[in-house]
Amino acid sequence: MNNPSIFINLPVTNLKKAVDFYQQIGFVYNPVFSDDTAACLLFEDVFAVMLLTHEKLRQFTTKDIINAKKTVGVINCISLNSPAALTKMGEAVIAAGAVMPEEPKDYGFMQQRSFEDPDGNLWEIIYMDMSKFPGKP
Repeated sequence: MNNPSIFINLPVTNLKKAVDFYQQIGFVYNPVFSDDTAACLLFEDVFAVMLLTHEKLRQFTTKDIINAKKTVGVINCISLNSPAALTKMGEAVIAAGAVMPEEPKDYGFMQQRSFEDPDGNLWEIIYMDMSKFPGKP
């Protein structure tokens, strides 16, 4: 990874369950940055999700670790390149057992689905067609 990269670090209570979930929805396991306390999963070489046990995450912060099933700290969003890609990932998310806190939304120029991973971390997947964006010059 010589180019700039984004690593999203998420606390997890069950590392194996979290890894299985993210692999089921299309992330690729990267053993280079993984061990029994953390796992790195790549999304199309665009960014990486680091799944960290609470013990591992405590090595990087003195703050309390949130319970994402009760408190939101961030909503991560993945922009996909087609309606078909959105449908495919949405179906994978449902098959993987994600909690779907809201119904899918269609804003005309943007389609959106929201989901929670096994630890309650919030995600959105979207497809945007900027040619349909309201007020486009």
